[in-house]
Amino acid sequence: EMEKIEIEYHSFRPQRSRKFVSPSKFLEEYSLHPKGHSLSLVVRGKPFSMANWEEGVLRYGDLHGVRYRLTQWMSDGRHLISLSDKGGEEGIEIFDTHLEEEPKRLELNIGRPLNMKVSPVKDEILISNHRQELLLVDLKRKKTTLIDQSPYARFEGFDWSSDGRWIVYSKSGTPKTFSLYLYHLESKKIYPLTSPRFRDVQPYFDVEGKYIYFLSYREFNPVYDSHYFDLGFPKGGKPYLIVLRNNLPNPFEPLPKSPDEKVEEGKDSKKPGPTKVEIDLEGIEKRILPFPVPERRYQQIEGAKGKVLFSYEPVEGSFEKSWMAKNGEGNQILEYFDFDLQKTEILARGINDFKVAMDSNVVVYRSGSRLRVLPIRPEDSGKTKDPTPSRESGWIDLERVKVEVDPLMEWKQMFREIWRLQRDHFWSPDMCGLDWDKVYHRYEPLLERLATRSEFSDLIWEMQGELGTSHAYELGGDYRQPPAYYQGFLGADFKYNEEKGGYEILHIIEGDPWSLTFSSPLIHPGAGVSKGDVLLAIDGQYLDKETPPEKLLVHKRKERVQLLIETKEGRKRISVSTLDSEFPCRYREWVEKNRSYVLEATKGRVGYLHIPDMGPFGFAEFHRYFLHEVEKDGLIVDVRYNGGGHVSQLILEKLARKRIGYDISRWGQPDPYPSDSLLGPIVAITNEDAGSDGDIFSHCFKLYKLGTLVGKRTWGGVIGIWPRHFLVDGSITTQPEFSFWFVDVGFGVENYGTDPDVEVENTPMDWRDGKDRQLDKAIEIILSQLEANPPKLPEFSPKPRLEVP
Repeated sequence: EMEKIEIEYHSFRPQRSRKFVSPSKFLEEYSLHPKGHSLSLVVRGKPFSMANWEEGVLRYGDLHGVRYRLTQWMSDGRHLISLSDKGGEEGIEIFDTHLEEEPKRLELNIGRPLNMKVSPVKDEILISNHRQELLLVDLKRKKTTLIDQSPYARFEGFDWSSDGRWIVYSKSGTPKTFSLYLYHLESKKIYPLTSPRFRDVQPYFDVEGKYIYFLSYREFNPVYDSHYFDLGFPKGGKPYLIVLRNNLPNPFEPLPKSPDEKVEEGKDSKKPGPTKVEIDLEGIEKRILPFPVPERRYQQIEGAKGKVLFSYEPVEGSFEKSWMAKNGEGNQILEYFDFDLQKTEILARGINDFKVAMDSNVVVYRSGSRLRVLPIRPEDSGKTKDPTPSRESGWIDLERVKVEVDPLMEWKQMFREIWRLQRDHFWSPDMCGLDWDKVYHRYEPLLERLATRSEFSDLIWEMQGELGTSHAYELGGDYRQPPAYYQGFLGADFKYNEEKGGYEILHIIEGDPWSLTFSSPLIHPGAGVSKGDVLLAIDGQYLDKETPPEKLLVHKRKERVQLLIETKEGRKRISVSTLDSEFPCRYREWVEKNRSYVLEATKGRVGYLHIPDMGPFGFAEFHRYFLHEVEKDGLIVDVRYNGGGHVSQLILEKLARKRIGYDISRWGQPDPYPSDSLLGPIVAITNEDAGSDGDIFSHCFKLYKLGTLVGKRTWGGVIGIWPRHFLVDGSITTQPEFSFWFVDVGFGVENYGTDPDVEVENTPMDWRDGKDRQLDKAIEIILSQLEANPPKLPEFSPKPRLEVP
């Protein structure tokens, strides 16, 4: 008989206590005062303003339980405008920085705003939102006007003319292209500026009303790939401008000047009054000019008096990038083009993003977790290399901002925002029939019972679990951090040897011997260690039965350590660098073991490759092995344990190539056309741990009839996500936004997976005995296919006969 036991537990709940956090770590947004002398900041969802280097810091809005976003200065330089979710839904709030007026709140149907920009002359703002709408908000009349809606993607930038009469914006025209449009506020008419043939983004009005600046990806200068016969466009972009009137000269062909006429370089001039901006619309697309700069991966463009600023990032590999690194170190270069001097200067390096003051030639940029305010001038002018916060260096002392947090109030705000994010972004408007309001009221009362950040995460997982849908995650967050003593690794297997009083090396992971990541440091030159040698001591500390190598390698990841080794020749000391993880080298060993097993079992006729995920790593692994395995008579493609991603279609495109011809030369072997096309059959292996884009690959492998699919039914989660909505404590939740539909089963792969053609299970006993029945079955099937239909090269005859006429 069951009996309920009453347990009383009393705790001070220390993780709910008031605390202060670093503003640098939780900096979300920033903007410059129109005159450039002050900043507005949003730190951990709280709005502040402060002079760049003087005076105190002002805090606005509710102290706790409300999130503020997109806070920025209004054109009068006195008021701040912000979004806030006071009351549970987002609205607009206006604060008086002189503290003489009460805050004003406007509750309008504005959706979830993504970007906002204030009018330079009126109490109006532009908002683009999650519904892919561009809205004009009249703050005095409390009225919202829908200007336009982007059919395929969110708006890629918008701006006001200096007189507030025109709006320029970038809207999707096709799934891959964006074009520019003008909206005239007086006539309420929309005029196309560029045709929907390229990706024209981030339009920005010149402060004098002569030009519109924008970034465009219309450069098609292909680069040959280093590994495959392939070409790509890794750069493709340039800054451009549109000359707004027929009577304006080409700004890149300046008029003649006398030698004694001085160029006032870098002079800080105030923005002129709102001169009426006139635009000649006829033939305007013929007045587009490129800036005289190289094509690059440009990120931002903004204008100032007589100058245009743009930033760009280098072409880099994808392994170093993380979408979770919100305030990671910047890698962009900030340049400006000076129309008077007709040259480009570097202003700063290592930036993340930047903003220009509305009425002055002052710029603020973010570099990692720091802010810097500078006049627009070359980077080595004055004391710009001094890292100390000061007027001379331009660096801002963010520690002046004191950020107080009430954890429980913050959790309540985050809970409501997470719920709203699902409501507003879930792929089906009716939440597939789920009563989402009921879910909110089911879990909201539990907030008062939370004691830790971990319990809050549990609550979110439970609430989002009600969706019954894949890819509804909660990641990161401001957890109480325990001491971090990371483990170092030697990339080897050990067993204690009682007789020798040390740990005998049973196996050294070879992996890729040339790689410091994918191999054991014990195989590198200078180590001289072999299987059977005994590890006696690490850094002078002797090992014993209770002191294994792992214990002495705690807090020593990627560190030099000294090892005392007993070999057949005697004892010796060596110095090696530990690994921070053994996964890469053990993964490489597993793949190479499978590949060797397949080669041996098929007498070299069949190739093997494994795709660990459908992201950059999986893309790289596929192409690393496909380079040589494609030349075999057949191929086994292993997608077991595939972690998903987005590149399955690129891999399937390669596997689907059909060989229809050959290039024949006198001395070389016949070269297939198209290149990298298979001669014989393909068998794929999948399992229950292949998910997301691994599901999609497995299902499409069957749909394309590329070969036989062996293994187990896949994970069953194919609703895509776009992680971008960070919460105030740095965590992020994902919304299942992109549901996947197939021509054969419709939405049926979600919550089911895809069935293999031939089901084979690897049992726990198989794992114990080192057997891989799924791989064995794949080998059996592909060998039978090769026997039934042996692939062979054609005879290439008859050859043509040539005669002299």
